[in-house]
Amino acid sequence: MHNWSRATATAQQIAAGWAGGPGGAIVLFDSGGPVQAVAGGLASLEHGLAFTPDTPNRYASISKHFLAATLLLEGVPMEAPLGALLPGLPAALAELPLGRALDMTGAVPDAMELLWQQGAPFTASLGAEAVFGLLRRLPGLCAAPGTEMAYSNSGWRLAQRILPDYPAALRQRLLEPLGLPIAFPLDEAEAVPGLATGYWQDGAAWRRGRYGMHFSASGGLAGSANALARWAAALMAGRGPLSGMLERLAAPRAFTDGTPSAYRLGLVETALGGTRLLAHGGSLPGYRNHLLLAPEQGVGVALLTNREEEALWPALRVMAALLGEAMPEPAANPTGLYASAEGPFWAELTPGAISVMGGHEALVADGDGGFRSLPAYLEMRLRVAPDGALEGRIGGAPRRLLPVPPGLAPDPALAGQWRDDLLGAELLIRPDGSARFPWAGSLGAETTLTPLPGGRALASLTHGPWRHRPCLWLEDGALRLASHRARILRFRR
Repeated sequence: MHNWSRATATAQQIAAGWAGGPGGAIVLFDSGGPVQAVAGGLASLEHGLAFTPDTPNRYASISKHFLAATLLLEGVPMEAPLGALLPGLPAALAELPLGRALDMTGAVPDAMELLWQQGAPFTASLGAEAVFGLLRRLPGLCAAPGTEMAYSNSGWRLAQRILPDYPAALRQRLLEPLGLPIAFPLDEAEAVPGLATGYWQDGAAWRRGRYGMHFSASGGLAGSANALARWAAALMAGRGPLSGMLERLAAPRAFTDGTPSAYRLGLVETALGGTRLLAHGGSLPGYRNHLLLAPEQGVGVALLTNREEEALWPALRVMAALLGEAMPEPAANPTGLYASAEGPFWAELTPGAISVMGGHEALVADGDGGFRSLPAYLEMRLRVAPDGALEGRIGGAPRRLLPVPPGLAPDPALAGQWRDDLLGAELLIRPDGSARFPWAGSLGAETTLTPLPGGRALASLTHGPWRHRPCLWLEDGALRLASHRARILRFRR
């Protein structure tokens, strides 16, 4: 029996915490549509406008499964290589099956992160053709396709181009038949009536979030929490054009070794107690959202906010109250910095959370002496080995990470002036471990490297609410630079 009153009270408690600042809305729904809706805080601090369940917000990456549904309705085969669907791609991308480009096992470098590594801020105004031009120049992939799950928007950017006019196809196939007031703005400069302004907290005040790059179907939709709940309800019920669609989007997908992957076509399969959930988060500077579906129970939760704060845990609290499930137990995980014996793989653990090469996830106890992520994006399951190492799977790939000893000195072999082969960006590493990274043309950005064993180091670069921590290491005379989403740059001395 679903406890709507308890879940609504939990949602009201969460929304009350948004009072006086940026806000959000939480809508509880079943397969028939919205059942309860609460909201709190402001959609606009400048104008004092309240956030309501009908306030449009940026869905961010929740947009992805809308594109997947449209592609399936258009009859685009998921097993087809990208090159057969989209001429002009480099060989590595052309040979990649569309399904792997969408289920995050294709190892496609993320365009935004690659541009950031080259010194282009994510607030730079870059249109679709500029981003596509970058992807057509990729010299390779981040890893062998199918060997791990690494989140990337680039496969979705490419998939949008398969359809001659995706916005029109989306409207005709899905939005109009279902009567959904959802918009697809091209970028942040396009006006969306009533859109909530996104904000992030700099420690002293709320600041407006910015994102200049073309949104694309990977994260461009804008609509209200009520509209998202109506969509999700129709998806669970299989109404109209969505007949059988949820099963197709959530169908099991696997790595090349046969291991199942939690990430499907724009949805993540996870669990809350004994209940299977399908979920996805959304994040843009100033916006954090989460959508949770319990298909077998026929219920769900949509949570949209215009504040740069964790959205998965509050959404889970509401779902747990609705289903009568217990919240996951917090992980008793170790803390500190860890790194693989070689290569770019590293993780930093804090109480109840982990950052893996820049990808952040909450950690909970796995019930077997280890801990696992609550996968907003990246699934992982780890335990502490007798020698203190972390062992397990991260994104489906086996990893062993060793504690990084304190007080390491910078490796002098990293020092020098370096230039990358792809776009010509330059970075300077000094013998004392300070470095100057490419940033905003010739302006540059200063950082102090954190040494890792084996002649490697981590940089730390911030821009607005986001922090970028690429790993640097030497390989065959080149200086490699890698993060979770982009691992292809090679700098020559």
